Amino acid sequence: MWAPERSAFLHVLLLFGLCIAVTCSGVLDGVWTELGYEHYAERPVAWLPRSLAMPANSLVNLGYSALGARWLRQEAAGDGYYKDAFAWMVLAYGPVQWARIAWQAQRPAVLDQWLTLPIFAWVPVWAAYLLAGEEDGRIRRLPRALAVEAASIASYGLALAHRRGFELALGCHIAAAVLAGLAAQRRLGDAVSRRHLLQAVASCVGFVVLKLLDLPLGRLDPGLGLLSGPLSGHFLSKLCDLLQIHYSLCFLQHLARRKNLKHK
Repeated sequence: MWAPERSAFLHVLLLFGLCIAVTCSGVLDGVWTELGYEHYAERPVAWLPRSLAMPANSLVNLGYSALGARWLRQEAAGDGYYKDAFAWMVLAYGPVQWARIAWQAQRPAVLDQWLTLPIFAWVPVWAAYLLAGEEDGRIRRLPRALAVEAASIASYGLALAHRRGFELALGCHIAAAVLAGLAAQRRLGDAVSRRHLLQAVASCVGFVVLKLLDLPLGRLDPGLGLLSGPLSGHFLSKLCDLLQIHYSLCFLQHLARRKNLKHK
């Protein structure tokens, strides 16, 4: 059997590769996305290359790849497949988000939206694995994990059905992740995991609220250029996104460690 890290990489490669192939086919070209610099509070810098036209919102995406790489190097508590799959998805998401910011084109924007869903869906997948009994072996768990990810990918079809379909799908994913976290905390948690869970939820709230307030905050800029530059709402929401991913990994790793200790 493949090592967990290799298995995780191949599964993420298949998952993201499928999404990329479908996006490039043009099937999702009718999905409504926000395109153009006017949807961001950060003002583009004319003399910079296109890939850095909005420097803060562009460079923050290095954080996803750095965070994913950092967690890939962390020793796994329990089955390393779940940690590594999460880390590979986060690492790969950085270039996708950067491509959307740089090109302001439909297909990178669709891919950026779409890949957000399976990343959020991985929290309930991992939590369900932790809550499963020892008699439920890994061979039986992986098909269910892949089934959840397949359902997550399919839920993006809501974006074709309605202009706000993606927001509905994302809201459901966020709710599922929070509920799964609470269930895992009740069964396996302690004070440390509770702190990580609260940090993850608070970061998620910041991620959503600051993204929605990007343009309103930019209009409140007192002429210093901070809220329409490095400290725009969109940029700060990305920092919150990185924090929610990090604390989610801390939370689930800590629960995995506690579960292992209980069964020793």
